[in-house]
Amino acid sequence: MEIAQAPTTYRLQSGLPSQDDMDRYRTLSANAAAGVAVVSTVVRGRDYAATVTGWLSVSYDPPTILVSLYGESRIGEAVSTSRYWALSLLTSSQQGTANWLASPGTPLEGLLAQVPFRRGQVSSAAIIDDALAFFEAETVAVHAAATHLLVIGEVRAMGTLATGQDALDPLVHFGSAYHRLDR
Repeated sequence: MEIAQAPTTYRLQSGLPSQDDMDRYRTLSANAAAGVAVVSTVVRGRDYAATVTGWLSVSYDPPTILVSLYGESRIGEAVSTSRYWALSLLTSSQQGTANWLASPGTPLEGLLAQVPFRRGQVSSAAIIDDALAFFEAETVAVHAAATHLLVIGEVRAMGTLATGQDALDPLVHFGSAYHRLDR
């Protein structure tokens, strides 16, 4: 049943968004719960990895995933230029890994020294140990969208490393904070 009264809205003006526009968008978009993952790749023998919540399953036929990365970031440049990359979905027990790889100014050398990981068989990228699920993807398209790059990859390998209770306990991002599901 349609309600006659339109919702109260905040309308953006045409042209460049104001700081208030961006702040309101950031606040409202944080109301979408998202699984927390780590995207990783290897470029010229160096590991790159970062925490992401902007990813999605695009298609089952063929299995395809998408990740949204800040275009001027090291990880954005590395993933968009590499042929293969990996996405590891985190469990709630991996919040420390999520915090570390989301921290600004992480080192280029030794980035993964404190993160348990295994090498992907297809991508050679870091797959976070005990990941709820992991996907190794081959880049098939990269699209610029505002300040970000949308990297689309066809899945070439996948699996899970989580066991026991961790297999039922994803790390979730909601309201600008990490949470676990109440079961």
